[in-house]
Amino acid sequence: MGPQSRRMKAFSAEVKKVKLGQDGLPSVLAAQVENGREGRYGMPSVGPVYRNLLSKNGFPPDYDMSNTWDIFRNSVEKYPGNNMLGWREFKNGKLGPYVWKTYKEVYEEVFNIGSALRTSGAEPGSRIGIYGSNCPQWIVAMEACNAHSLICVPLYDTLGPGAVNFIIEHAEIDFVFVQDKKVKELLSPDCKSAQRLKSIICFSSFTSEVKDDLVNTGKKPYSWNEFLQMGKENPVELTPPQPFSICTIMYTSGTSGDPKGVILTHESIAANVKGVDLFLEQFEDKMTVNDVYLSFLPLAHILDRMIEEYFFHRGASVGYYHGDINALKDDLMELKPTFFAGVPRVFERVREGAMKTIEELSPVKRKIFDILYKYKLAWMSLGYKQKNASPLADLLAFRKVKAGLGGRVRLIISGGAPLNSEVEEFLRVTSCAFFTQGYGLTETCGLATIGFPDVMPMFGSVGIPSVYCDLRLEEVPEMGYNPLGNPPRGEICVRGKTIFSGYYKNPELTRESIRDGWFHTGDIGELLSSGGLKIIDRKKNIFKLSQGEYVAVEYLEKVYAFAPIVADIWVYGNSYKSMLVAVVIPHEDNTRKWAELNGQKGSFSELCSLDHLRNYVLLELKSVAEKNKLRGFEHIKGVILDSVPFELQKDLMTPTLKKIRDKLVKHYQVEIDKIYQSLTGGKC
Repeated sequence: MGPQSRRMKAFSAEVKKVKLGQDGLPSVLAAQVENGREGRYGMPSVGPVYRNLLSKNGFPPDYDMSNTWDIFRNSVEKYPGNNMLGWREFKNGKLGPYVWKTYKEVYEEVFNIGSALRTSGAEPGSRIGIYGSNCPQWIVAMEACNAHSLICVPLYDTLGPGAVNFIIEHAEIDFVFVQDKKVKELLSPDCKSAQRLKSIICFSSFTSEVKDDLVNTGKKPYSWNEFLQMGKENPVELTPPQPFSICTIMYTSGTSGDPKGVILTHESIAANVKGVDLFLEQFEDKMTVNDVYLSFLPLAHILDRMIEEYFFHRGASVGYYHGDINALKDDLMELKPTFFAGVPRVFERVREGAMKTIEELSPVKRKIFDILYKYKLAWMSLGYKQKNASPLADLLAFRKVKAGLGGRVRLIISGGAPLNSEVEEFLRVTSCAFFTQGYGLTETCGLATIGFPDVMPMFGSVGIPSVYCDLRLEEVPEMGYNPLGNPPRGEICVRGKTIFSGYYKNPELTRESIRDGWFHTGDIGELLSSGGLKIIDRKKNIFKLSQGEYVAVEYLEKVYAFAPIVADIWVYGNSYKSMLVAVVIPHEDNTRKWAELNGQKGSFSELCSLDHLRNYVLLELKSVAEKNKLRGFEHIKGVILDSVPFELQKDLMTPTLKKIRDKLVKHYQVEIDKIYQSLTGGKC
């Protein structure tokens, strides 16, 4: 027996020591491996270091995969005939059933696409762009990069209209795979960096007009089939990556407009997949080759990428939505997935749809639903698994909720932003599936913590450290957060095998974010008595909306301040809302000019109470947003007007005139709630 086999055997023995009770809950949820310490000499206090129970004596050893190519290659060998990638085709104007490629068929396509890239001049380390919606071709291009030690760089425009242009230049991309409907972005005069591209490969095929335009600009355009054929005619031996090789540079939101490139190695991604595998193996209901995942979250984001990597490792199936997120239910009914992942906004819509159906029931049926809901919740709170808490309630009341997700879902995961506790409770009770939350960032390979599925003491938390992560809290004195206090609160810091290597071409930001080996997330966490982590705040004024998109409010406030009608502005949103609102202090002189032009009279305070002025301010903000090419979710959807400047109101500004945001929330909370109610039709 070799040393690696001995390490794996020893680890397996440790795993068996982690015993779960009848409620699926270990006696201790996470292992403390280091003590906390008080801050000294100007250094902040830090809390104890926690690990997953499976890693309390050290991270598990590597076994049969140390890079992402191993993940795919091993599954091709084990499950060549299993369905891997599925999609729907339009026939006679209608969507047909899912059609599939097996692992073996995908491998053959990957080999040919990789050979074509190498024949076209791509060398190990070359950056390859992929730009388009989730589809089998996206994955084939990604795996072709893995096969030849090429670096996959996702391109996507939700980071802003100039993001694609910035990423192509910043990452020095020479080859791009592109969806046909995205080609116009590359041909746009605003995308000057596209001039450096050598070849553009379409997921399908180009129109003759587009092909001519590309040729005229010195680029080599290929349809998917043309590129496949090139690879068949010019086979090139694989050049698999080393664990430390860069797998992907994944760009994410920056604070000043430009995206930042997160460098993830093959080892980090492979370790993340292994960690999820080891964690889920503890539980009664295990993931199998028969599981099916519906992919609709952007593959250019880390959450969907990591889920698909895990499914490929298991030899399971991934079916892609047909491209219309508003018609996702049709794909759900056709695919009938067993695994469903989403961001909070998706689950808010699931609950809203279910509640609308419930409201349409007769009073008697609504009462029965309410009784059964409370009955099942009570048994779950006592430690019963959801499937055993009340089979009768599932049959009589909740099977329609499950049917709305396709009817076969066994595990639901929410990520991307904190989930509203009411939505979480509703899904735990009514979905007839295991439900859990996770937490992470692109910088942590998408998973820093993971919850125990079907364990109610995990309710309201994002779980415990994932298998290859250490976690601790660090003091944030300016915000009053103390990791040694009761409850322990502070900035969430993470280290381990799944942490990114740094920001591409940005050593200063890398040094700022990774200190003493710890990645400082900027999120504020609280350790619950259950051992779970709860996200409670954001250190920097950046947060996620409920659909998972980051918003940098200080940057937006600077942009919106250019509106002549604005003297000052405070932009507000949170992770439970999908829209931004703002409190605006109108510019008094310009407001009076507006009033004169529009026949309005009154004091400045009286003018600020007019709906007419509020509508005008909204239009001006919209104009500024469009002029500065802000993204849709960065547009202000509702405003509150106040005639009294923030600095003249008690405790809303620091002596250096910085906004005290938690005080602003408290001061305007009633108005904020009212405006969100009006924007959501009475639902807050």
